[in-house]
Amino acid sequence: MKSLIQIIKENVKNFYLIIRLSLFELKSSNNSHYLGMLWEVINPMILVAIYWFVFGFGIRGGKPVGGIAYLPWMLSGFVVWLFMSQAILQGSKSVYSRIKIIAKMNFPLSVIPTFVITSKFYLHLILVGIIMVILAIFGYTPTVYFLQLPYYIVANLLLLLSISLITSTLSTIIRDVQMVVQASVRILMYVTPILWSNQNMPEYVINIMKLNPVYYIVEGYRSALLGTGWYFIENQSYTLYFWVLVIVLLLLGSSLHVRFKERFVDYL
Repeated sequence: MKSLIQIIKENVKNFYLIIRLSLFELKSSNNSHYLGMLWEVINPMILVAIYWFVFGFGIRGGKPVGGIAYLPWMLSGFVVWLFMSQAILQGSKSVYSRIKIIAKMNFPLSVIPTFVITSKFYLHLILVGIIMVILAIFGYTPTVYFLQLPYYIVANLLLLLSISLITSTLSTIIRDVQMVVQASVRILMYVTPILWSNQNMPEYVINIMKLNPVYYIVEGYRSALLGTGWYFIENQSYTLYFWVLVIVLLLLGSSLHVRFKERFVDYL
């Protein structure tokens, strides 16, 4: 618990530094492109078109999912996955890829995963806004259920931070961990109902799938953007499981980071 409190204090104390570094990270990653940050929107839209054609028309034959047209259903989940996959991958290598430069600067290393995730979060908000416009075209305008979206955004950020604290520490110590993270992200893409529906699966299989916390976030976003219900209230036991898991991951990640941070340079 002391480690988690220390991490929280370091991040709160350096909040404005995190904002500045995240904006610099965002700009520097697109400086070499003529279209700049437009590629951060163009690339996801190309992926959406491909997946819509392959899964929506090729596999499902244009059939809706639970009475919802496939494209809106896919978009409301895919926008979460784009953010989470990028944040997990970049967060896992955030420390060792920047340690040589940042070690010369005077600020706590715990803010590194935070500002990397934050830099991806800006683009996430932009994509959410674009997808809300697309959903409105299909008739899914914001309802009262949209009020729960900030809750899922916070839950998402805390989950990503907890994962990044663990993976960034382990990846600095053992480089092979980064390869495991990359493989795990690819697996999560297809074991989470983002592009396909699990409606016809047995209940026990769905319960096993729910052990994956990404499932909770994806379904929560869908309930908010499509206005299908109060997911976190209707699934109270699942909500409890999610937060217990996030707290455990935060405690584990904080403990690992505080224990090894003084020795990060030794592993380079």
